[in-house]
Amino acid sequence: MTVAFARKGTRAHPTRGKAGWRAVAAAALVAAALAGCTGEQFQKGYILPPGALEQIPIGSSQDQVLIVMGTPSTVATLDGEVFYYISQRSERKVAFMNQQVVDQRVIAIYFDKKRQVRRLANYGLQDGKIFDFISRTTTTSGQELSYLTPLFKLLSFN
Repeated sequence: MTVAFARKGTRAHPTRGKAGWRAVAAAALVAAALAGCTGEQFQKGYILPPGALEQIPIGSSQDQVLIVMGTPSTVATLDGEVFYYISQRSERKVAFMNQQVVDQRVIAIYFDKKRQVRRLANYGLQDGKIFDFISRTTTTSGQELSYLTPLFKLLSFN
């Protein structure tokens, strides 16, 4: 019976273990680098709480609107007061790229002279035109459009 001993300090395959660890480390490094390149979403302005508009029926008081919706982004006075809540959602598909606007909204709550809700509108852009997503109509009032158009232009940073 013959017994063979390896010399002290040597391995049968000295590079196989190191190469395996190097490959694993390289794969982990590439995965970490790619994870940093995934897309991001950004929300600017007012964030509408779920079900908030359903809590404001026509005829509600201005105080009730403030309790449910909070402080408006801006206020206008057209035949009574109007509260505007302005928001914009944008995304960046890959890190270090420019953001692209996905959605812009202006929620308008119109009050009569008694400070009660007269009308609700949720304006956004559809096919490049200002569109009310509640009544499903495009606005035609020249006075109203003159206030909404600059708001959308202000939101468009691109």
